[in-house]
Amino acid sequence: MKKEYEIPVKKNQELEVEIIDLTHEGLGVAKIAHYPLFIENALPTEIVKVHVLKVGKKFGYAKVLDYIKTSKDRVEGANNQLIRTGIAPLQHLTYPAQLIFKRNQIVNVLAKTAKLPEVSVLSTIGMEQPYGYRNKAQIPVRKVNGELETGFFKKNSHELVPMTDFYIQDPKIDEAIVIVRNILRKFNVKPYDEVEHTGNIRNIIVRRGHYSHEMMIILVTRTEKIFKNEQITSEIVKALPEVFSVIHNIQPAKSNAILGKESRVLFGKDSFRDELLGHTFQISPQSFYQVNTEMAEKLYQIAIDFADLKPEDIAIDAYCGIGTIGQSFAKKVKHVYGVEIVKEAIQDAKINANLNDIENATYEVGSAENVMHDWVKDGIKPSVVFVDPPRKGLTDSFIRATAEVQPEKVIYISCNAATFARDVKLFDELGYKTEKVQPVDLFPQTYHVELVALLQRVK
Repeated sequence: MKKEYEIPVKKNQELEVEIIDLTHEGLGVAKIAHYPLFIENALPTEIVKVHVLKVGKKFGYAKVLDYIKTSKDRVEGANNQLIRTGIAPLQHLTYPAQLIFKRNQIVNVLAKTAKLPEVSVLSTIGMEQPYGYRNKAQIPVRKVNGELETGFFKKNSHELVPMTDFYIQDPKIDEAIVIVRNILRKFNVKPYDEVEHTGNIRNIIVRRGHYSHEMMIILVTRTEKIFKNEQITSEIVKALPEVFSVIHNIQPAKSNAILGKESRVLFGKDSFRDELLGHTFQISPQSFYQVNTEMAEKLYQIAIDFADLKPEDIAIDAYCGIGTIGQSFAKKVKHVYGVEIVKEAIQDAKINANLNDIENATYEVGSAENVMHDWVKDGIKPSVVFVDPPRKGLTDSFIRATAEVQPEKVIYISCNAATFARDVKLFDELGYKTEKVQPVDLFPQTYHVELVALLQRVK
């Protein structure tokens, strides 16, 4: 009879351990008789005293009690609140080391998941100032110590940690959140209680154009009405001259989804504008727009350079959003076909094509895999396909439909190295070689990494 594996640690035990690695989420890894312990705010080469929090069959979690030896890559004085809430989980790691860590994540999954260890992964392109970059904030509102508060949830909980400086957000957005919070307090607006499913204001969302500085404020409520909404809106507009739009979004569901289906304009327009690679884009409340404009421009320019576009090219821009990628290169090619499942985003894409004097772009609402199949039937023969899917990556049917029309190149933009590796493995089986991968750091101080890959059809 096989002897049952005995876990070498116990809950609440205190241990001295050496950190030997980082997980893909930036947690320190220590091993006790081959049993992994995952430890927040711990870096490779460090020796730490820890308290074991949780013990599972295959791994456990612990927290640092004391640092006996620290890493040369540790940032002293890191804000523990930003680490505990998950806002900046790599804030304690020096920025050059963060860039190496992110490249290594891609190298590892290409070797282990895609079985493509030979793929060239270039050094991660980082920011000169890796903070204050986010152009969008979604901030929960709750009651803390009897008062309406804004902040962020502690990791793996719904306990709000009040804060006013989010470090990675545009400082003007941080200022706006505090101003709106104080106005809501002034008018005694009731914060949402998710346990009782009572109260009114659930979230404050702020979006700000990197170049335009146009600001959109979205107040997300549980109920259809905001008490004294005219006075609240008037005070917001008066206090924040950059505000171009105030939106009331209604989310009555008892769920973690931030936005509901219904939105109403309280002031200004139902969208705001910004620029990307010299093009103007209209952005609606529900529309996806990269949160780091400075690095998104670098990301998209690399994608365009990898494609090496010609005037006779026909390009498909799958998961096109509001048209940012396709319209950035539309005037270099014969035609661009864009597809996106969010109806409002396609409406914006069509408006943006007019704003940018682009006449050779066609946009359709639908799932990328279904519309791709329709385009195949209609005889559309793209020479290059750009894909920028959500974190879950591409479907098998989309990948197969893409291979079926035989574009010369696929330009894959990804925000999830794991699903990217899974997808390029199938592309490889279908005759598309991953030539090179360029990591781009759109999310400094976090473990997330964006990448652009060139896939070339093997003839």
